[in-house]
Amino acid sequence: MPPPARVFFVLPGGIALLFRESAASVAARILEGSLRLHLTENFRHLHGRSAGQSEVRSWERSLPALVNALIEAGLDDVEVLIEYGLPLTSKRADAVLAGVHPTTGEPSYVIVELKQWSAAYPEEGEPLLCRIDAYPDAVLNPIEQVRGYCEYLLSFNGALERMPKSLAGVAFLHNASESRIAGLRGVDEDQHGRLYTGEQRGAFLDFLRSRLAPKPGAQAADLLLSGKIRPSKQLMALAAAEIRDREQFVLIAEQRVAYEKVMAAVRKAKQSNHKQVVVVTGGPGSGKSVVALSLLGELYRRGVTALHATGSASFTKTMRKIAGARKPAVQKLFMYFNSFMDAEPNDLDVLICDEAHRLRKTSANRYTKAELRTGRLQVAELIDAARVPVFLLDQHQVVRPGEMGTKAEIKRAAAAQGLECTVVELDGQFRCGGSDAYEKWVVDLLGLEGGTPGPWEPDGKLELRIAESPQELEDFLVARRADGYGARMSAGYCWKWTTKVTPGMTELPTDVVIGQWERPWNVYGDRSLLGAPPAPLWATDPDGFGQVGCVYTAQGFEYDWSGVIMGPDLVWRTDRWVVDRSASKDPIFTKTTPDSEIDRLIRNTYKVLLTRGMVGTVVYSTDPETRDKLRSLVSPASGAKATAHV
Repeated sequence: MPPPARVFFVLPGGIALLFRESAASVAARILEGSLRLHLTENFRHLHGRSAGQSEVRSWERSLPALVNALIEAGLDDVEVLIEYGLPLTSKRADAVLAGVHPTTGEPSYVIVELKQWSAAYPEEGEPLLCRIDAYPDAVLNPIEQVRGYCEYLLSFNGALERMPKSLAGVAFLHNASESRIAGLRGVDEDQHGRLYTGEQRGAFLDFLRSRLAPKPGAQAADLLLSGKIRPSKQLMALAAAEIRDREQFVLIAEQRVAYEKVMAAVRKAKQSNHKQVVVVTGGPGSGKSVVALSLLGELYRRGVTALHATGSASFTKTMRKIAGARKPAVQKLFMYFNSFMDAEPNDLDVLICDEAHRLRKTSANRYTKAELRTGRLQVAELIDAARVPVFLLDQHQVVRPGEMGTKAEIKRAAAAQGLECTVVELDGQFRCGGSDAYEKWVVDLLGLEGGTPGPWEPDGKLELRIAESPQELEDFLVARRADGYGARMSAGYCWKWTTKVTPGMTELPTDVVIGQWERPWNVYGDRSLLGAPPAPLWATDPDGFGQVGCVYTAQGFEYDWSGVIMGPDLVWRTDRWVVDRSASKDPIFTKTTPDSEIDRLIRNTYKVLLTRGMVGTVVYSTDPETRDKLRSLVSPASGAKATAHV
């Protein structure tokens, strides 16, 4: 009879772990049939949803193959960490084996990626990507997948930083024969990434014995799980080095698939005069902009003609300032969507369209020359401009009337030109502490995908608090800043914005007024004023704290702590949300904007604001009934790191 289960849902530092026991104990639970019950219950508690059939099937079929191999190798006492969450992301390694190295006697760890595949083959000669008959889309080669997990863990776990040679990675395709996956071996294998099939069971056992001794691994597991987690690599902090110098970001899972799809399209375009459209979709924090900057940096360093474009003045000007500091050539890499009206067709190798949900119907505005007012679709202009146009978007971040960047629109525009369009979905979460549960909670809270508001169940990755006043919200953020965190306050567009400042003023106009609490909006325009940064730099300049940002200055950015003020434009009434268009002061909303569109845009606005925080979010609503509703969903204890033991 196995001992009582030791389950640690969330450990210090926000590491999610589904189950942990020795190989012998896990084998006993498999034999008695209780492991599935433990895993499914723990999964529901940790992620706020039931495990999918494919996940359960993997536990039932792949975990026994791994555990039996450990027992046969004489490694009964090695500690098995099941569904180990990579720090600060929603991605999980199937298993991490913790033990003692047989030669050095030091802690030793093996990340294991388990696959039920019986066959796989490279994607059109690209071994980094592979095809499985049961999957509609290409996936990352498991050798490269587990190597990415190793590199990511080495970047973020302080325990491994001190002993980088202690980590190895392996993919075990226990159902596959060598002949049916041979093409995957076009990828180089090393300590962090190697592959064994079911036919190579003996070699797999030898590999396990080479990394792990037949000794208890509990102490090594404790060391790994207590390792200090580094702060997330925030996008802007590394943008300059990423583009000019070397790769700063570790791309994992679907991020790497998206990157390799684009690089493959670039090679194909050069070899055969081929043109291909790539669309990358994902929610806030799924890594779209990290993929974009990784691509731009690598293409820039290779001398491939590539540009980055957005519809966001804040994002583009920030990138020009940070990434292009003292280097005009880099500044010129960052453009706007409407910069390509008269571009020569296919003049660029690659055009990376970030924040593509902000595409507009046409590029023309009141300043456009008459000869360029052709009515041509903006998406068609962007597709024409490069041999490989890349669009990265999140449809729930459309916040202005006239924005029309959707997967369907881009695919339609590609089809109109007879072009192949490849779509990659990013389903990971790298913002909000890596909490996919929080991102889903926000979507359900706002009813963006048919869901309804539900209670927030803390997952230890992100702190969520409800403030009773704007002063309480600000005081809380001030305290976090004193602890060394970054923080910003943002709000729905429910107060008029003074855009013209009277000469001689000594303070910014305090437009956001809630009772006795008065604060200014972020500065209007591209120049700093009275010690406050210009609008495009509000989210990244430390002096941006103290002013209230809006969706147009917050979108596309992230900061440690996010304070969100929900205004009277979105209030809870009895059993549903009510949008009050009269409460919005956004000048972009006109009398002709339909109620249904304003409803969608205001909900999307709060989705953007509520998903900026990396460490935590504190929310205040100006409406008493809405505050009551939020309070009922978020218990006061939600701010604490949650640890559960079963």
